[in-house]
Amino acid sequence: MFFLSFLLLLIPFVSSTSHYSSVRMHKVHVRSVDTTAITGQYDSVNAGQYSLLNDLWGKYDASSGSQTSQITSMSGSTIAWKTTWNWAGAPNQVKSFANIQLNTGINQQLSAISSMPTSWKWKQSNNAAVVADVAYDLFTSYTAGGSNVNEIMIWLANINSGPISAEYNAQGQAVPIVTNISLEGYTWNLYSGSNGVNQVYSFLLTNGTIKSFKGDVYPFLSYLTDNEGMSSSQYLICAQAGTEAISGTTTFTTSAYSLAIN
Repeated sequence: MFFLSFLLLLIPFVSSTSHYSSVRMHKVHVRSVDTTAITGQYDSVNAGQYSLLNDLWGKYDASSGSQTSQITSMSGSTIAWKTTWNWAGAPNQVKSFANIQLNTGINQQLSAISSMPTSWKWKQSNNAAVVADVAYDLFTSYTAGGSNVNEIMIWLANINSGPISAEYNAQGQAVPIVTNISLEGYTWNLYSGSNGVNQVYSFLLTNGTIKSFKGDVYPFLSYLTDNEGMSSSQYLICAQAGTEAISGTTTFTTSAYSLAIN
């Protein structure tokens, strides 16, 4: 009887201890990161396998403007960040591309990659009078670390903007080379054209916006190797995701982002 009473007293203690341990283990994964705000043209901050790049590569096309970017947190392989920008002038020119860059697993041949699982949850404070896009931005080359040959963009949002294209209609809208492609649970149109440096392939949603995406990026690359003549012997040399800013004022916030290359 005494032994049974002792066990009954012990059970709540064991249960409480197990719960405490699981909470403690979860907290261990929260990383201390540099949350310094960056404003310089090519300022960057490293966090685990990622870098936050401010990347104001087209700032001199603007008549005025600036951008501030900042990592806000990191837990395990998931990072959160935000950027606030305002740009005026040169209405058709990208001014900046605040983005998270993956630094591990790149410089592999496409044929050596089996998957690129990702998740991305984001929001934007204002779309009115804003011209921008939200996209994954991948680059391939003939050699590891070589010059860009192809740029592959996967647009989750087209905010009063448009992709590079080899052909435009009478209204000035880009004409896709393939329509209604089903990938990762969504339907896309594919556009293709040159930016003067490399070929650009852009997957745009046929309609709507994805503010919470969970899937695999690699099927978009596979589509190009299977259907558009891009060689699987090329190397993936860069994997980024962010927002291309053209004009307007807004704050873009990513509450959770992850990407891996397997």
